[in-house]
Amino acid sequence: MSYLHHIRTCNDHDLSGFRPFHVGADRVGWVRHELAGRLTRFPDVFVVEPDRVSLLAALGNFESRSKALARVIDALVAEGAIPSLRHEDYPVVTSWGQPPLLKIDRAAVAHFGVRSFGLHVNGFVRRADGLHLWIGKRATDRGVAPGKLDNMIAGGQPIGLTLDENLIKEAQEEAGLPAEAARRAVPVSVVSYLMENPAGLKPDTLFVYDLEVGEDFVPQNNDGEVHHFMLWPLDKVARLVRDTEDFKFNVNLVIIDFLIRHGYLKPEEPDYPDIAIGLRRPL
Repeated sequence: MSYLHHIRTCNDHDLSGFRPFHVGADRVGWVRHELAGRLTRFPDVFVVEPDRVSLLAALGNFESRSKALARVIDALVAEGAIPSLRHEDYPVVTSWGQPPLLKIDRAAVAHFGVRSFGLHVNGFVRRADGLHLWIGKRATDRGVAPGKLDNMIAGGQPIGLTLDENLIKEAQEEAGLPAEAARRAVPVSVVSYLMENPAGLKPDTLFVYDLEVGEDFVPQNNDGEVHHFMLWPLDKVARLVRDTEDFKFNVNLVIIDFLIRHGYLKPEEPDYPDIAIGLRRPL
């Protein structure tokens, strides 16, 4: 086990098992060949070719594309090809900051390999004996990484919210922080990776924040995502990331980034250049 191991795990994929997913001339995702075969049943929505899957050109605007894809996803859920809907929509974009071409239910994001975005907040306390991080223990009923360790605050970026609005929402839901406290979080970095999983492909970008909190603060989870929180010295957090699989897969990368930025990981660390560069993969 090593820091670099987690970066490689989050970037483990084989694109030969996928076809590009296009809206017009723009590639917006990737679909497995098996799913592409299922999509041939919807010729009023998709053009399925050996080397790509495209939305029908007649679906010429955001609303028509979104409705057509939602109808297909409903059918795929009904037959068990996609799990139950999350009823939270993500934007489908060519890159961050571009207008969305359509929206997609969160449950189907990896199946269509579309770019997704999220935010993670390192909640830390500065003590006389060094930095300490608030670490959450995820509830065991979670669909993703049940029982794993997590950042103090983390969440996906849905359509219709700015990052600031989402930060305030997630901070209240996950850590019981009021808006004025959440606004003290400082955007410090970006982590990105391209990971294959059983559902499909995850080209993910995480906006990373640091939030220094007082020694008297204790986060309180309000949405059932986290079972409980622990305040651990940075040495312990770093050791668990380096030596175990205890953390949720992408949280490892967020914490490694924290370790570099706060001078805990230094250039003398084996594989330091590969670690630092590997945290930000062009998608």
